[in-house]
Amino acid sequence: MTVSGMEGVRLVELWRGEILESLHCGHVVVCGPDGEIEEAWGNPEQVILPRSSAKMLQALPLVESGAAARAGLGAQHLALACASHEGTARHAGLVADWLRDQGMGPEDLRCGAQSPWDRAERNKMICTDAALSPLHNNCSGKHAGFLTLSQHLGAGADYIDMAHPVQVAALAAHEEVTGEISPGFGIDGCAAPNHATTLHGLARAMSRYATASGRSDARSRAQTALTEAMMAHPDLVAGDGRPCTELMRATSEPVAIKFGADGVFIAILPAQGRGVAIKISDGATRAVDCVIAAVLVRLGVLDPEHPAARRFLTGPIRNRRGDAVARLKPVRDLIGAANFTKI
Repeated sequence: MTVSGMEGVRLVELWRGEILESLHCGHVVVCGPDGEIEEAWGNPEQVILPRSSAKMLQALPLVESGAAARAGLGAQHLALACASHEGTARHAGLVADWLRDQGMGPEDLRCGAQSPWDRAERNKMICTDAALSPLHNNCSGKHAGFLTLSQHLGAGADYIDMAHPVQVAALAAHEEVTGEISPGFGIDGCAAPNHATTLHGLARAMSRYATASGRSDARSRAQTALTEAMMAHPDLVAGDGRPCTELMRATSEPVAIKFGADGVFIAILPAQGRGVAIKISDGATRAVDCVIAAVLVRLGVLDPEHPAARRFLTGPIRNRRGDAVARLKPVRDLIGAANFTKI
């Protein structure tokens, strides 16, 4: 199948009544235990910014260096280091406690203040006229991890600078685990560098996390710890109602999945040794949510009749009266096998 640039191939349709209203194109790569491509749709060599789907790569030096153990971090902390959380009182409180235990505070975070995604916490802050805090930033756990690593390394306060030892370590981990020299980077919404890779590189990295428990070296132990933390605490990785959390709760075997802004999703399937990377070309969240659910169904870990699967696979989309007026639809062969390109 010929693919031109970022456009990719048709993955998701939106039907309003009997009319095809819109469609979303993109790329999907599934790597096996050896890191090689088993299946792909679109262009496996498309270069993307993985955004928050790469947080377990950015958190790798925190664990591998011994900083996490020295700071007494547990599975909840590691899950938050990989999280794009809702900013609930619990999320913010856990990050606040983490920083306090290390002799730091929210003023040390470089991620910027953010209104909580969680409605209850946001309304509470509005009603009490509370100031926005970086603790509620969906990336505050990742940044707490950066701070902990910086403290361990005896490095300076500006841990998001590309020349800072924390970011030097993050780039090295990214390139080593993806198996690629990153062609460049962008600055993420939380102000940290985000390194580009191909879809194949990102899926290969996830397969290395998926197979890490079979190896005993320090890196593999760190990868296993991060994956297991995500699977043990799906509520901390995102939050109630979010696809990361709801789909991890719904799978028939433990799976770690992680959303990234602008239409990215990854999956780590330890029982199968597989890694998955997805990019929706137009960045649509509704489309990438649909595709990750479809791929999990395809790989046999998600029942398509499970309420969470149905929610993200098909919707429905409702109008302001609550009527079901439109539906998402993964292209027919995304769950089936007929047109999935064999590499």
